[in-house]
Amino acid sequence: MDFSKFEERAGVIFKDKGLLKQAFTHRSYINENRGSALEHNERLEFLGDAVLELVITDYLYGRLKDSTEGELTSLRSALVNADTCSRVAQTLGANDFLLLSKGETKDIGRARQYILANTLEAIIGAIYIDQGYEIAKKFILAHVAPLTEEILKNGAWIDAKSLFQEKAQEYTGLTPTYKTVRESGPDHDRRFVVSVSVGADLYGQGEGQSKQDAEQEAARTALESKGWK
Repeated sequence: MDFSKFEERAGVIFKDKGLLKQAFTHRSYINENRGSALEHNERLEFLGDAVLELVITDYLYGRLKDSTEGELTSLRSALVNADTCSRVAQTLGANDFLLLSKGETKDIGRARQYILANTLEAIIGAIYIDQGYEIAKKFILAHVAPLTEEILKNGAWIDAKSLFQEKAQEYTGLTPTYKTVRESGPDHDRRFVVSVSVGADLYGQGEGQSKQDAEQEAARTALESKGWK
């Protein structure tokens, strides 16, 4: 596979192309192609996640000098979450290079977004191993950090659960309750669907790789459905 187009978009030329290929290799592909001698990207993802969080933490700390710890934490979460990471991966054209099982290839919905988000973290991990911290930092500052302004403008960094609880208590006098509707997927790639209700009324539903992510998505859906901004 020729990664030159991706490397051009990313602004990084890999010394070890095998590392980049590993970053694009999903576990499902390995399970379906056991003789391929390839490794899946989960260890790279683990590493890249830590590098991404450190770089963004350092960036926000230096830039937003008047923000509180809570505000910085919420904004960082918005910059490193699955929605943002998958968006960056799509912008870089990562979809064209994914190595997936036949079944995963057909899924282009929310599950694909999570795969793309994890792939971006794996790419960052691969850059860190191949080029070092400074180049990984340069990549993150070029492709992830610029979304800060948009996230600030749209209020996407706000803790949706806290805001929804505040609004629900203001308008109804009740505290929202969250319920896990469904869990699916293997242990390494779990999916959670969570609903949020106020009293007996269902207000929203969300999906995520953790119950916490799914609850945040459910709260965002509820806020939008009620027009509580």
